Amino acid sequence: MSDRLESAVDRALRAAPLRRAPASLEERVLREIGRRAQLPWWRQSFSRWPRLARAGFTVTCGSIVAAVLAATGPWAQGGVWAAAGAWSAGSALSLPWARSVLTLVDAAREFEAALVRAVPPDWLYGAMAAGAVLYAALFGLGAAAYRTLYLDSHSAGDPQS
Repeated sequence: MSDRLESAVDRALRAAPLRRAPASLEERVLREIGRRAQLPWWRQSFSRWPRLARAGFTVTCGSIVAAVLAATGPWAQGGVWAAAGAWSAGSALSLPWARSVLTLVDAAREFEAALVRAVPPDWLYGAMAAGAVLYAALFGLGAAAYRTLYLDSHSAGDPQS
């Protein structure tokens, strides 16, 4: 039954004449394409960035992910931080800024541990639930505002809508 319906709809749509887009739409589309072509590289799609910029961005993001995983993972209490501390304290090749960064990360980790010990788990779960509810409400309000302000104002002036 669905195959016959599908083929009937396909035949009907293929038999319908093609419609040309309104001239104003064609003009707006071409103008937008031209505007996007004039954007600087950092405002375009990531695939259109220069290779060096993409490589630098990828390395930077990978470094940030590695630092976060090293600071918060289950291994943060033992081996990795102990090895990093030993390297920064005992190595002749240690960099002054690296020692400062490790000290800052260690202080942040200790502050996080103190907060986790001080705040009851029920409060954390409640805060996460409230955040999820507020995020859903923000999403819903944004969708409602878009429909009200953008779609209604554009469809009022378009006779084909």
